[in-house]
Amino acid sequence: MTPTRVVVVDDQEVVRAAFGALLATQPDFAVVGTAADGAQAVRVCRDEQPDVVLMDVRMPVMDGIEATRRIVAAEPCPHVLILTTFDLDEHVYDAIEAGASGFLLKDVTAERLFDAVRVVAAGDALLAPGVTRRLVAEFARLRSRHPAPPAALDVLTPREREVLLLVAEGLSNPEIAARLVVGEETVKTHVSRVLTKLGLRGRTQAVVLAYEAGLVVPGAR
Repeated sequence: MTPTRVVVVDDQEVVRAAFGALLATQPDFAVVGTAADGAQAVRVCRDEQPDVVLMDVRMPVMDGIEATRRIVAAEPCPHVLILTTFDLDEHVYDAIEAGASGFLLKDVTAERLFDAVRVVAAGDALLAPGVTRRLVAEFARLRSRHPAPPAALDVLTPREREVLLLVAEGLSNPEIAARLVVGEETVKTHVSRVLTKLGLRGRTQAVVLAYEAGLVVPGAR
């Protein structure tokens, strides 16, 4: 099995070293580069073409939000996992809007880190308990300056809206397939169509849009 290629980006050397050392203990990961700021991260990702990028938000030269925007615009596009110190940080929302696949607290346990990298490498949004729906819902509430009208979802078929709702609830493709009693490939097709129709970069943006459009109500679950 080809290891998941990972780049670690943080302006603190000790953080880069710690995450790199943890990831190196797993045979299915290969740390192919590190960077101390966003501009450096863009260059490293261009050269190394990683599968997953662990990205700090606040850094000198270029912050993690702009770096994320540039990295996900490249081909092939890696999955960006935002690292944050505080679980209610609006900068993280901005990074997700820029195309990040999810977010993770820096004090995460080793096993949670491994799981997170595997989740985003598989193409799923990182919507884990604790930081997940509460954070996304809070960000959606705060994002009132650019609310998405319910009509934004009118381009979706009833089945696609149903799939979007399940994605917003944090279900993976296999879980959605089991819930709808369809094949996993069918779910992947629906998710792909949802993202294309709504002009979104990934599942996490779809979750935020679902909250903003009122398909999911913050605090309702």
